[in-house]
Amino acid sequence: MALTAPAARPVNPRFSSGPCAKIPGFSLDMLADAPLGRSHRAAAGKAKLKEAIDLTRDILGVPADYRIGIVPASDTGAVEMALWSLLGARAVEMLAWESFGEGWVTDVVKQLKLDATVRKAPYGEIVDFAQVDFNRDVVFTWNGTTSGVRLPNADVIPADREGLTICDATSAAFAMDLDWAKLDVTTFSWQKVLGGEGGHGVLILSPRAVERLETYTPAWPLPKIFRLTSKGKISEGIFVGETINTPSMLCVEDYLVALKWAKTIGGLKGLIGRSEANADEVKTFIADKDWIANLAVDPATASCTSVCVKFTDLRITDGAAFAKNVAKRLEAEGVALDAGAYRDAPPGLRIWCGATVEQADVRALMPWIEYAFNAEIAALTVAA
Repeated sequence: MALTAPAARPVNPRFSSGPCAKIPGFSLDMLADAPLGRSHRAAAGKAKLKEAIDLTRDILGVPADYRIGIVPASDTGAVEMALWSLLGARAVEMLAWESFGEGWVTDVVKQLKLDATVRKAPYGEIVDFAQVDFNRDVVFTWNGTTSGVRLPNADVIPADREGLTICDATSAAFAMDLDWAKLDVTTFSWQKVLGGEGGHGVLILSPRAVERLETYTPAWPLPKIFRLTSKGKISEGIFVGETINTPSMLCVEDYLVALKWAKTIGGLKGLIGRSEANADEVKTFIADKDWIANLAVDPATASCTSVCVKFTDLRITDGAAFAKNVAKRLEAEGVALDAGAYRDAPPGLRIWCGATVEQADVRALMPWIEYAFNAEIAALTVAA
């Protein structure tokens, strides 16, 4: 076993899966144009919010007839707005293959008390979409942030579906090719792939979703923070920058900085390319190793953002303790911060490979993972 520490180190050791690494070269000076101390309803604030919406549409290729709104409470708030405002009009299918998808199941079944069909898959797998009835409303995550698996594409979603598709795309947006024709409600937070600050969500609605909002009234009361309509019509102001509550203009400026950086690297194509290249570094490293593997069972579903790996060495008797100690060692060495698996996920590491991470840093991290693994195996041998 190689117990000599690698010579190269990641320049930026931030591999957290949210909030994620800031854009390359980031400094607080980049936020100097934020209209601090001003009302978000003033002309300057509205202009910034509208610019953020317009750039989001431009980079993601969102169709002109889809609404884009900035909403409170991060991706969670955006998903909850959709669930509480839209569900109940027809039968529902809930798809879950990781902890956040499980959370949406809980909200729909136990809080909204809908008699939903629930389809689940274990960590590392996704549900069989061939079994899904898209004449019902279908709720799913595109990319499992805590499981490292994703929907490879939207081919399994029929264009002539009768139900709405509600997609939590928080760790997929800006890193994966989302087929807007197949998505009626899409949510994300800019703290993921673009490395923005937390607290704000983005809600994207298709014309079909807007029609549902304007023709259906849920049986339950809606808190103000969830309301997307007024007097039976969509609240258009939300989708031009008139937010429901007060946003942080500092966070909005940070998002604008990241969006403008994305334009300089080739927009969506450039962002996807960087994420895929980062994930390929992990894939290449573990390919010939017998002690580590991707948590994704099917390589076609392996995430290019939240890459989850597990330790497979038979000498490991307590997988959770071993993985936690490896993560602690990586952090102590200053080469990987917040790289442990999510608390509800199988033991292992979760390496964020989104577009704001530099490929050279992922490459430099890989030998350190092997070093930390060998050091922990050696510690097990001594203890025995």
